[in-house]
Amino acid sequence: MRHRRGSCVARGVGMAYNASGPAPFQSGPRCGNHRPSQIMSYSLKRYLLERVPERVRRRIGFGADETEDEPHAALLKRTRRQTSYQNLLVKHLVVLRILLLVVGYVWLVALPASPLGRKTYIDENALGPAQVNVRWNWDDVHAADRYLETLNALRAQNTSRAQLAQWVHDEFVQLGLPAAQQRYTFQTSTGVINGTNAYAVFAAPRTSGAEAMVIAASWHTLLDEGAGALNERGIPMVLSLARFLSRYSNWARDIVFIISDNYLDGMHAWLSAYHGTEQPNLVAEPLPLTSGVIWTALAIDYPAHSFSHLGLFFDGLNGRLPNQDLMNSVALIAQYTGGMTTVLYDHIEPSFISTKPHNSLGAKIDHEINVYKNRAKNMLRHFGYEVVGRPSGVHGLLHQFRIDAITVYAVPATGPHGFYSLGRTIESSLRTMSNLLERLHASFFFYLMAGPHHFLQIGHYLPVAIILSIAITVTGLGAWNTAGYTEFDSEEARQYQQHDKHDDKSTRTTPTWIVTAKTFKPRKRKRPVMPILTAMLGAHLAGIAMLQLLRLPLVVQNLKVVFIPACVAYIVLVLTPPRPSPKLASASAAPFNQVLYAFTLLEAGMCISLFAVLNFALATSLAAALAFPLVAISPRSPKLIKLLLVAMAAPAFVNRSFLARTVWDYEVLYAWSLPVACCVYLPVLLQMWASAILCF
Repeated sequence: MRHRRGSCVARGVGMAYNASGPAPFQSGPRCGNHRPSQIMSYSLKRYLLERVPERVRRRIGFGADETEDEPHAALLKRTRRQTSYQNLLVKHLVVLRILLLVVGYVWLVALPASPLGRKTYIDENALGPAQVNVRWNWDDVHAADRYLETLNALRAQNTSRAQLAQWVHDEFVQLGLPAAQQRYTFQTSTGVINGTNAYAVFAAPRTSGAEAMVIAASWHTLLDEGAGALNERGIPMVLSLARFLSRYSNWARDIVFIISDNYLDGMHAWLSAYHGTEQPNLVAEPLPLTSGVIWTALAIDYPAHSFSHLGLFFDGLNGRLPNQDLMNSVALIAQYTGGMTTVLYDHIEPSFISTKPHNSLGAKIDHEINVYKNRAKNMLRHFGYEVVGRPSGVHGLLHQFRIDAITVYAVPATGPHGFYSLGRTIESSLRTMSNLLERLHASFFFYLMAGPHHFLQIGHYLPVAIILSIAITVTGLGAWNTAGYTEFDSEEARQYQQHDKHDDKSTRTTPTWIVTAKTFKPRKRKRPVMPILTAMLGAHLAGIAMLQLLRLPLVVQNLKVVFIPACVAYIVLVLTPPRPSPKLASASAAPFNQVLYAFTLLEAGMCISLFAVLNFALATSLAAALAFPLVAISPRSPKLIKLLLVAMAAPAFVNRSFLARTVWDYEVLYAWSLPVACCVYLPVLLQMWASAILCF
């Protein structure tokens, strides 16, 4: 029988020609005129896709004893697979959690690095920033100077704050704008806060008044966190803008001009009345003048005679952020229309010139180090605002009402900018915001600003908190699994020892208890859940009690008296181990401290994951403070190591003024920092202390 070269026959053994003559091979499906290489490729592919995976599954134990006649083969296969994965996780748990910790902390340190960021850009096409001819001129600058002279004369006469608000109200009325005042009172544990707001509404003549923009300024500047310095030129700037903007009719929205009393409390009272929200400790007059829904807002902070840079403050209450398009537009307008250099906050980036040759490796390294320092400084400032939940300016109070707002801050200097540059920038920014057809939505709401023109997307920074929370959670799951098994049964081991002591070796054939590497199997034991939940409930009740205690006027007003005894009692509590209770120990149940340790880890990991999308800085700070101590502590570690790890997570002291300010933020602004510290962080520390010290 002659075979044609390259042909193949039916299924079975075919013939192929080679140098030594015809050779048999296993062919694939029936094919009429396939080459031997194609048939061998099909056979190799079938072997790799079918035979190799089957051998691997049998090698690792999946389906080793399964047959087609076994009724529960699929269930057994799934159970064995889950058991294999669980054993693999437990076996490499130590390596996994160390790896997660290292990756999380290294990623956190690498956040300011330039490769993780990108440049800012405008997403909303309707904005068109820096594309208008501004009309602000030197006549408007002269008007602002006249307002400043009048304000300085009133201050020289020791005019009260209420009289200053009346002066602002009268100036609005002279401009032909409807104006009103609002008096308010806050009852707090630190004392009573009174103030008077003055505001005016310019109704755009060609619109229905359903939407509005806000130009705001507070009497106190954000310099030193509203410590009392006057926003000396910010108030005249708002009055001059009201005079200038009300002369034109090309506005698509109403413009609200608001001069709020003090620093943050005045704006908070005005916003609460404008949006109809109630607060138990706030008594505020209703607003006789209102406008439409506020979309965007600009706050002006100009405390000195002149300035060199325009700072952008954007942090809101409890970690809220404005849409990035607003900040990017103002930065672009300040650069091309106002001719100013923008910075983040008041951080002026120093000029850096490397002494090494240009384009050399050393010069590039020096440049990257300098960039890293500047970005790290900006991020730490951002973290400082977000962790305590405090807004960086009056703009931050508007974010809770879905209003995109920022504060433009004139960084004090001897020049070269003043009313002229700032007025042109604000006019162009307002005309840009007036172009909006809908709320800002195209750009980012979750970001981390590294500089005025660079930012990190959520996918670049969120994994830091998530990875550290995973490390804590995985450690908790491993502790829960370990607590459910015991290495030996103490009662059976004791019986075996007595039996082995009295029996004759010649007559005893089979021992009662033998533990070897091959015959050992861990024994399950009960894990006390209800006592653990009761202890956790007690820790959280203690945190709630601490929260209510800090709100008592007697405590807040006498912090100097109670502060030192409270610190001493706290240190004694952390460093003094209690006496263990033998009633909680049992041979058939897991130790109390091991189960409490597992529950504490799981609770901490859950809280950090929850806070990660609500307030990234707060979640990252909690993770960075708790991850290493919680993961490193083990119920079997020496007590000295446990005490040191607990001390790492527990704050050694709290500044009295910081504590008083935190209480004020919670009572007036409803900031989250104090409830989170008392109801989440403190209970975790107490449970961590108990699980590390108690040994049963």
